[in-house]
Order: sequence, then C-alpha cells, then structure tokens
Amino acid sequence: MPPTPPLPAVLLGRSEAHLCSATDAEELGARLHRDAVEPFRALREAARREGFDLTILSGFRSFERQLSIWNRKAAGELAVLDSDARPLNVATLEPRELALAILRWSALPGASRHHWGTDLDVYDARAKPKGYEVELVPAEVNPGGMFGPLHEWLDACIAEDRAFGFFRPYDRDRGGVAPERWHLSWAPLARVHARSLTPTLLRETLERVDMRLKDVVIRDLDEIFERFVANTAPEPA
Repeated sequence: MPPTPPLPAVLLGRSEAHLCSATDAEELGARLHRDAVEPFRALREAARREGFDLTILSGFRSFERQLSIWNRKAAGELAVLDSDARPLNVATLEPRELALAILRWSALPGASRHHWGTDLDVYDARAKPKGYEVELVPAEVNPGGMFGPLHEWLDACIAEDRAFGFFRPYDRDRGGVAPERWHLSWAPLARVHARSLTPTLLRETLERVDMRLKDVVIRDLDEIFERFVANTAPEPA
C-alpha cells in the first residue's frame, strides 16, 4: 500500500505531528520524520564503518523559521549569495532579481523540503577542525574540501542503491536551486510529499503571511514553482 498523502500542515511546515520523539531527536541531533529515523541510523552506521562520522546539521525546519530566513535575506540582514556562493549587494538588485537570488540557496516558506522531516543537511564531524563552524558551502563538500571524502562515499552509495533510500535532490545545477551535496532526502516519503505540494496550496498560504517580496513571488509563482520547487533530481525507485 502506498504511503498516505501528507496533510497540508505537514507539507507546509506547520505541524510537528509527523516528527520523531524528543529522545530520538536528542540522539540524532535533529528532528526527522519518524519513519526516516531508522534509515538514517543505518546510513550513519555504514558511514561509521568507513571511518566517517555522519552528522546532521539541519533536519526539520518549520514554516515560521523558513519565513524568518527569507525575510531577513530580503531585508539584507542575512547574506544573499550568487551561484558561486559569494555575497551579493542586495541594494543593487530589483525585487525579482533579489527573489531569484535568494531562491538559489533558500526555499520559499512552505516549499522547503526540510518542512517534511525527510530532508537533512549532513557533514563529517570527524573531519571538522576544532572550533570550525560548518557553513554549507561548495568549498567544504567538493573534491579537496574537508567533507569531500564523505560525499564521494555517499555518491557511491547512492549510485549503487545502498544509501537506504536517501538521495540528493540537488545533485547538479538544473537552473534552479544551486547544487547542494550536503542535502540528503529520504525518497520513500519525500516523493509523496513532493507530488502533494501544489502552486495553488503554496499561493493560498503565502497570500496570508507577512513576507517580503510577496508581490513578485505571487505574480511569478508558477514559474518559481517549476524552476525552484519541482526541478529536482528524480527519486530512486
């Protein structure tokens, strides 16, 4: 029997009913969908046997937190990066340019895959220098980067179907979200959530919140949805 489609509140990051227990969250270092916990533990143990300490930097993210990130970037309070992860001068950008620049690295509130608890950002804690703050930038995860070996191992696991259902939704540049090698998604549930989220549901949600750049986002939402929300790697079977 296929998984039951999620409720709108779960899709949009406005519910925590689907998340794991507080005990599991403490042990994992993040909140995940309760059904993704054991697959992640299995992947973490496989990584440990190869000498990596697979650690979650970010798991579930609520609608309110994503809205805060969006608004602070639109206001210039958080860095907005170009495609090479270099800071942009937001004061020089027109509203549409700014919205598209934010979307290269940050999801719209309500459209973040982190809302579902199926998606997580990871790093190798064993390779992190003492006192270093993980930034989640390409230099950390590309070949030669401190976390490069972990991600080369993950690439092989995903290609050989031994990643316990995890894959990279942003594995390469498709003209939407920038490549994010650190971002893993648990396919068995993520595919159901991805197919359940619609531009109509997202539009109805965003129209009712205090969000910067809302006018341009609502105006261009169909284009934004196709380019930055639905435009991901295919989930493994």
